[in-house]
Amino acid sequence: METGFTKWIIVVTVVLCCLLELIDTSIVNVALTQMMGNLSATQQEVTWVVAAYGIANVIVIPMTGFLAEQFGRKNYYFVSVLIFTIASMLCGQSTNIWELVAFRFIQGIGGGALMATSQAILIDTFPPKQLPLGQALFGMGVIIGPTIGPTLGGFIVDNYDWPWIFYVNVPVGILAAIFTLTFIRDPERIKNAIPRPLREIDWWGVGLLILGVGSLQLVLEQGETEDWFESAYINTFVLLAAVGVIGFIWRELTAKAPIVDLRVLGKSRNLAVGAVLSFVLGFGMFASVFIFPIFTQRILGFTAAQTGYMLLPGALASGFMMPVIGRALQAGVPQKFMIPVGFFIFFIFTFWMAKIISPNAGPDDFFWPLMVRGLGMGLIFLPITTMSLAGLKGKDAGQAAGLTGMIRQLGGSFGVAIVGTYLERSIAQNRVSPLAHISLYDSNTVQRIQAFTQNFLAHGFPLEQARQQAYYALEGILMKQVSIITYSQVFTMIGAFFVVCLPLVLLIKRAKTAEKIDLNAAH
Repeated sequence: METGFTKWIIVVTVVLCCLLELIDTSIVNVALTQMMGNLSATQQEVTWVVAAYGIANVIVIPMTGFLAEQFGRKNYYFVSVLIFTIASMLCGQSTNIWELVAFRFIQGIGGGALMATSQAILIDTFPPKQLPLGQALFGMGVIIGPTIGPTLGGFIVDNYDWPWIFYVNVPVGILAAIFTLTFIRDPERIKNAIPRPLREIDWWGVGLLILGVGSLQLVLEQGETEDWFESAYINTFVLLAAVGVIGFIWRELTAKAPIVDLRVLGKSRNLAVGAVLSFVLGFGMFASVFIFPIFTQRILGFTAAQTGYMLLPGALASGFMMPVIGRALQAGVPQKFMIPVGFFIFFIFTFWMAKIISPNAGPDDFFWPLMVRGLGMGLIFLPITTMSLAGLKGKDAGQAAGLTGMIRQLGGSFGVAIVGTYLERSIAQNRVSPLAHISLYDSNTVQRIQAFTQNFLAHGFPLEQARQQAYYALEGILMKQVSIITYSQVFTMIGAFFVVCLPLVLLIKRAKTAEKIDLNAAH
């Protein structure tokens, strides 16, 4: 447990590292077009820039507890920060797409350690009574990171070149590495631990984790691009994911010294419920951040920077709410009551968005719904996190942090994959219904085409070209209306998912007053 200046400089270090890790999950999305041009890459190839980072993340996150125990938490954290920082520099210097993909994978290996290990460091830094405040500060990075990514990325892409989305990590990474060496210390339990001999490491568990979770993440990242189960490539990795995940679960439940101790889920009902709720949280958080920029840029014609600026106030509001929610938890407000309120507020956000989406919507229309989203995310994230870790001690808390982090990340991947697929396929399906009312035998359609044709003639187009442009204009109006209907359905679907999952809160066990997180519960 730390006090005074040291405690707060540790907080700054771990929050910076969380921001770096999570910003990089979304910052590249707004730069993919530039990367395609500069690196002569196809759209399918450039999607691997996003996929490689996500795959590395979900493989490393659940192993962070073991790796910190094996090499020392401070050493592991320091090396991870260095890997992330050096890989960021190499990403910016890449001269072809596959170089960039390789360095993004390495960056993801370094970044995957930062989330769960940061959480463990905060558990050690704050006394039990102040732990909700520590988790609140950690939550600021988790909530703000994915949302601020498009804002920062849009600004950099509009004003500089795409390598700078990676170069901005370097000075922050260097500062975090210096602070780690200077201020972060291992708890006595880890200092006195004897590293496990290499021959005793659960190599089968490592291999099955890479095969199962890595293949699953690849399917979620690349499924839409490859047309899902129409692709033999995707079907192969679905099979590998099934074999790997089932084998991994069996191995970790039966191994004497598992790489990821899944048995910890049986020691705490709240952790098991919290893991499921973490999946729901990841689904809503990442899916809503994914769908909103697509709508504003494709349908309303906003730039990436404009979209990012619209997302920023809600993200900051959520971050600033975290200490307030932490104080409420510290004062004894039960998580079991706060989580349903957060779910309901998030549902209000999705319902509101579904209603206000229109071709004439502007930035002011989205301000308050996005602020509501930020409040809802804050009320969901922090209670779930503190509830999941409550009562766990020693290695168990470290394993729990890694598991919930991985599950939250997978929830986000499922959310993006499902929403993206639903969006593309529903637009095609929703187009069929209005087509029945558009016909050259319909007087309203004929009048609209004639009006468009006259407009193009007035602008100097020849008659045949004016008619052709009139048909294109009518098609554009149709697709815009169909898209708006579909985006509205997507927000409704996300909200409905939260409502369906709400009864899970009834399974939460009310923690006893004496039940606290052990100060030694760190990686």
